[in-house]
Amino acid sequence: MIHILDTLPLIAILRGLEPDEAVAVGEAIVAAGFVCLEVPLNSPRPLESIRRLRDALDGRALVGAGTVLNVEAARGVAEAGGQMIISPNTNPDVIRAAKAMGLMSVPGFFTPSEAFAALDAGADVLKLFPAEVAGPQGLKAVRAVLPAHTRVYAVGGVAPDSVATWRSAGASGFGIGSAVFKPGKTPAEVGEAARAFVTAWGASA
Repeated sequence: MIHILDTLPLIAILRGLEPDEAVAVGEAIVAAGFVCLEVPLNSPRPLESIRRLRDALDGRALVGAGTVLNVEAARGVAEAGGQMIISPNTNPDVIRAAKAMGLMSVPGFFTPSEAFAALDAGADVLKLFPAEVAGPQGLKAVRAVLPAHTRVYAVGGVAPDSVATWRSAGASGFGIGSAVFKPGKTPAEVGEAARAFVTAWGASA
């Protein structure tokens, strides 16, 4: 499952997504080139959006949940068809539960201790959050002590014009929220914003 991220390691974070707009927004993002979508659990009826996205995009994109804070929530995501468990924090119980259910685990970290605890619990990808506070230099410093193969995504405050800077500091990919989607944006607007990040990623190689 994780190898789909090799296609384009960008996660669209759809905070505030409504179920009735989920498929249209998801299709616009996938048409732009994204292959990974996250519906945070503090969105309206998130599990319903996850179900609709999974049904519509199955085989074309991974669909998961963000802001997953406990094992019970992770189970609910799995039951809704979610494929990824993404969190703002490092909770080894949530990481282990995700892996036991065959789901991708993407926990948040901010310190080296949290990063290694997440890896020890079986995390597939580490999410540096909030990335805008750590900055590229903070990522570079943590990268120096992590295993070289570790996937580290910067989440928070990333813009198309900063993608290259973050990549040079060691970012493997990005989670992108309001710069791609926020409530009130049309699917066409969301797709245009997503394409800007796809272009920036390609130009930063």
